[in-house]
Amino acid sequence: MITITTTEGLAAFCEKARRHPYVTIDTEFLRERTYYSKLCLIQMAVRGDAEDDAVLVDPLVGGLSLEPLYDLFRDQGVVKVFHAARQDLEIFFVEGGVFPEPLFDTQVAAMVCGFGEQAGYETLVRKIAKQPLDKTSRFTDWSHRPLSEAQKAYALADVTHLRDIYEHLAAKLDKTGRTPWVEEELSVLTDPATYTVHPEEAWKRVKTRTNSGRFLAIVKELAQFRETYARDNNVPRSRVFKDDALLELASTKPASAQDLGRSRLLLREARKGPIADGILAAIAAGQAADPKHFPKPDLTRDKLQVNPALADLLRVLLKAKSDGADVASKLIATSADLDAIAGGERDVQALKGWRRTVFGADALRLCKGEVGLVVKGESVQVFEI
Repeated sequence: MITITTTEGLAAFCEKARRHPYVTIDTEFLRERTYYSKLCLIQMAVRGDAEDDAVLVDPLVGGLSLEPLYDLFRDQGVVKVFHAARQDLEIFFVEGGVFPEPLFDTQVAAMVCGFGEQAGYETLVRKIAKQPLDKTSRFTDWSHRPLSEAQKAYALADVTHLRDIYEHLAAKLDKTGRTPWVEEELSVLTDPATYTVHPEEAWKRVKTRTNSGRFLAIVKELAQFRETYARDNNVPRSRVFKDDALLELASTKPASAQDLGRSRLLLREARKGPIADGILAAIAAGQAADPKHFPKPDLTRDKLQVNPALADLLRVLLKAKSDGADVASKLIATSADLDAIAGGERDVQALKGWRRTVFGADALRLCKGEVGLVVKGESVQVFEI
């Protein structure tokens, strides 16, 4: 097994990859102790059985630049193949400001090709590559050096079997004409907005039981401070304070360090120093916020008058359509999407693009009473009314 530890070595392999139609890529990283993922290992493979057709790249060695890899990412003549690419792409976007294009995600493609909801890599290896997969090194510390031979073999298997999986799925997509479906899904993964954090919007991820404007104003200020502090100091949000502590602070509204000391849920480290100062400043800002600028939760879905019978019919239709098209139903529409459609909402992803062709058009006709559903044998079919 070859481990690349120099920029020159990485450049040589990337130049080799340019002579191939695709390259498979995976990463190993840690995120438990940091805000941003810590890249620990990169695996890459091209077609072939030679030892140098699949390599490991060690980004933790000093002096290795990833620029040759980023140049490969920009090469439109080579497909970059990942499995469940989102976290990998976030790492490369944050560190290098670049996305691999063209991109192929085998998890998305597998859902389009009938392998079920979020098909795992191990499942695809077993079903497509017809190989077993040793997962004993799954929970390893990838930042520790040196890596064992077992760890290296485990990591390399994540890109060697991926070659067979990619070729199988790409051929099936080409045969069924569904390649544009996958490309439509992947456009989200290569959108910078997917990975760009806006601290002022962080409050929307905090689940609250009240819509009080003043309470939400304090929640917003606290969440914004936590997000900014965590990002700037590269620590997990939970290391600053957790959501339950945030809600406690928004409720009790401490005004001094002594008040903070009486919190039940606040971490000891957050009761002093810059975190404590930030908490008190955030609460004061929320207390002083102009009611005109109070954050407003999105209550659109809560106000929907959902017809439960219609929602149930849409679920039956979705199951029939996903089975008929051999596509994972959750890729077409979520339960929330179906409730929204049943409640009269039309700006729903399930009613757009390829989803409209597979499901959305008949879903709208069902809502209008233009079609009905009938059971024939073991299948559910649409009939004209």
